[in-house]
Amino acid sequence: MDDPFRARLSRAHGRPSWRDLLLPLGGLPVTLAHYLTVAALLFLIGLFGVLTRRNVIGILMSIELMFNAANVNLAAFDRFLHPEGVAGTTLALLIITVAAAEVVVGLALLMAIHRNLGTAYVEDFNLLKG
Repeated sequence: MDDPFRARLSRAHGRPSWRDLLLPLGGLPVTLAHYLTVAALLFLIGLFGVLTRRNVIGILMSIELMFNAANVNLAAFDRFLHPEGVAGTTLALLIITVAAAEVVVGLALLMAIHRNLGTAYVEDFNLLKG
């Protein structure tokens, strides 16, 4: 009973499986380049958000995208370079924990600044002016 229930059901006679229609050669292997491409796109989207957003919450979300791109890289290199080790996955979990703490501190600072200034836009933060 180690195969799923649907795998035991027979298809209509002469009809190919949907997997055979989508991936006729038995599937495409996911290589390190695929993971690095996804991570690079995530990082570029996050960088674009940091450079173009005016709202602090949008900037924090973009920074989180950049952290997630680093996590994808760590997990991919861990899988392809050291498949038996867990160091990359452990480091990715540590980064996720630090990123969550960073969001909490950032939102707390934003709430304090919003109470004092009444705005959440970066241009209006002139805290160092006398």
